[in-house]
Amino acid sequence: MRFSRLRLLACAAVLLSMAGPALAQRVVDGNLQQQMSPAEFKAAGLDKLSPTELAALNDWLHGKVAAVSADVREQVREQVREEAREEGRQEVIVKNRGFFAFGTKEPIVSTLEGEFRGFGKGRRYVLANKQEWEQTDDVTLAGVRKTNPEVSISPGVVGTWYMQVKGSNTRAKVQRVK
Repeated sequence: MRFSRLRLLACAAVLLSMAGPALAQRVVDGNLQQQMSPAEFKAAGLDKLSPTELAALNDWLHGKVAAVSADVREQVREQVREEAREEGRQEVIVKNRGFFAFGTKEPIVSTLEGEFRGFGKGRRYVLANKQEWEQTDDVTLAGVRKTNPEVSISPGVVGTWYMQVKGSNTRAKVQRVK
């Protein structure tokens, strides 16, 4: 999904970068006499300009449109770069969550792979998202047998994390190991 979003952004950037010059060419293609009707040309007072003055005005307009379309292309490129940077930052945050807090208090919600037989110090728990956690405290939860239960791992203070299995009030202190 991330790859397709990035590819979509890249396609949008290419299309927008091509749209700027195309738009500029449509707006000022040729000179003002060709762009305007004779009535518009006269109403703007351009019929009073000498051929040299009119040529200078046409040259100036072409330069301004080219500069504007270059600015638009650069703005689009910068926007695409910033979106890609943000997507990369979010991917790093999601991938490394549990090793680092990243300032969010939102729990990690997933399911445990396989059978859950309660809490016990030193047990390892593999989540469906491939994160692996190890219990670090002595909390126990005996007599429980669940297959692929939903779990919530919430950050505590100073880098501690607590796992809770859905349907149970017991929380065990865990540490991400993989």
